Amino acid sequence: MTMRRVFSGIQPTADSFHLGNYLGAVRQWVDLQDSRDAIYSVVDMHAITMPYDPETLRRRTKVAAAQLFAAGLDPERCILFAQSQVPEHAELCWILSCLTGFGEANRMTQFKDKSAKGGAEASSVGLFTYPILQAADILLYHADEVPVGEDQRQHLELSRTLAQRFNHRFGKTFTVPAPYILPAVSKITDLQDPTAKMSKSSSSPQGIIDLLDEPAAIRRKINRAVTDAESVVRVDDDAKPGVTNLLRIYAALSGDPAGDIAARYGDAGYGGFKKDLGNLVADTFAPIRERTAKLLDDGDTLDRLLADGARRAGAIAKQTMAEVRDKCGFPPAILAFYSERSRLFGHCPRLLICNRTLLANHTDRGTIQYSRAGNVSEAPVFPLEA
Repeated sequence: MTMRRVFSGIQPTADSFHLGNYLGAVRQWVDLQDSRDAIYSVVDMHAITMPYDPETLRRRTKVAAAQLFAAGLDPERCILFAQSQVPEHAELCWILSCLTGFGEANRMTQFKDKSAKGGAEASSVGLFTYPILQAADILLYHADEVPVGEDQRQHLELSRTLAQRFNHRFGKTFTVPAPYILPAVSKITDLQDPTAKMSKSSSSPQGIIDLLDEPAAIRRKINRAVTDAESVVRVDDDAKPGVTNLLRIYAALSGDPAGDIAARYGDAGYGGFKKDLGNLVADTFAPIRERTAKLLDDGDTLDRLLADGARRAGAIAKQTMAEVRDKCGFPPAILAFYSERSRLFGHCPRLLICNRTLLANHTDRGTIQYSRAGNVSEAPVFPLEA
């Protein structure tokens, strides 16, 4: 039986994933490798909708990929790639943009929330069309399912709408994705402000636990986490949000129910509870931190893993876009390939015509032969200038 395909992406917008990212996404991705045909991406194109530094983005993209591999993503069981290395994402985004109504895009709540913080005039068009690029990410790979949290449900609905609209207008092309409901993961809140979500954009350094934090730093942050004046460990969102947050973290990492953990510590105070939790978090993240460091030290291996992921993802994306281009009325795409004897941007690149059927050979007449639907045709070779 063919496994259902799942696609998901994560932005490289920080120097480390945090505990909420790990529990809500990364760990789930690792588990899905066993039951799904899994395709994952470090979505670096989504990370440029706000002002950014190119070198920082380049570094963070590699750090994000290294953490994902270190956490358990296996290139033998999934595809992991950097979004910008597969140009079909941008191409499909434009086509889907032309099928999206302005009012439809304007109803996306994340744009309203983010633009409200910096002002609409300062917000980029990229931030506005972010959900359409997200739809392109998903539809390129014919994903059957997409892991979503509450904040992304509206964007997935747009992806479903655009798939159905394209299929209706041009003929069956895209798989209409369904939400994959992740196993219940309680919201992890800021250690210093347990009423706020743990977030890179709003949490203080002491309120957030990073995957790449030193073990001593993790223990210190847990020990200094805000609790309350009582000394009883129990679940109570209203009266004890800080302790309840710590219990949720403990339960998520240990697999034990929060109520059982609370009963174990009872009214013995918070000292022992925090010490044990600090050790649990530090011990969970230490191997990931070490493997991440090794991958970053061996840049060639990491580059090779990402290049292989982009090659495998690109093969699927090119096949999808060949069909999309054909149905939209565009001519076949022409891609340049260079022989080992040719200089980069040399006088005589080998060209490949891509459409539903791929193919092609150089001829002595300065053309290439290509086949489509069983017919052989020729097209001129245009030299690329340096």
